[in-house]
Amino acid sequence: MRIDLVTVVVAEYDPAIAFFTEVLGFDLVEDSPSLTNDGRPKRWVVVRPPGAQTGLLLARADGDRQARSVGDQVAGRVGFFLQVDDFDAVHRRMVEAGVEFVKPPRTEPYGRVAVFRDIAGNLMIDAQGTQRAGVTGSGGGGRGGRP
Repeated sequence: MRIDLVTVVVAEYDPAIAFFTEVLGFDLVEDSPSLTNDGRPKRWVVVRPPGAQTGLLLARADGDRQARSVGDQVAGRVGFFLQVDDFDAVHRRMVEAGVEFVKPPRTEPYGRVAVFRDIAGNLMIDAQGTQRAGVTGSGGGGRGGRP
């Protein structure tokens, strides 16, 4: 068993697609017409980091409840952890694109990390050298004070 997709609720499709593909460098895997459970039109939009198996389903908020979750899907915690090969190059590209970093880059015993907001406002971590299974928590609450 594996996780194939994780839903990220966004305000609008196109700005979210642009953020994940142009700023973060994800691939647009699918952008197809679809229907809501009650028959209204929507889109099925999937983005995925190059070479990754797990992708993000970008779902436009439908109704007040979903709209309230945009940017707060994990209750203010870091919810998405990205591994990069060249931290400095990726960080520089993101700064140039206007990405909001809420914590500056820092070097920890387990690697280089920086916390930023995605297009919806969710917190994400950019990391190099960090073992995925070892990065937990958000700002000191995890094992060993990890992000």
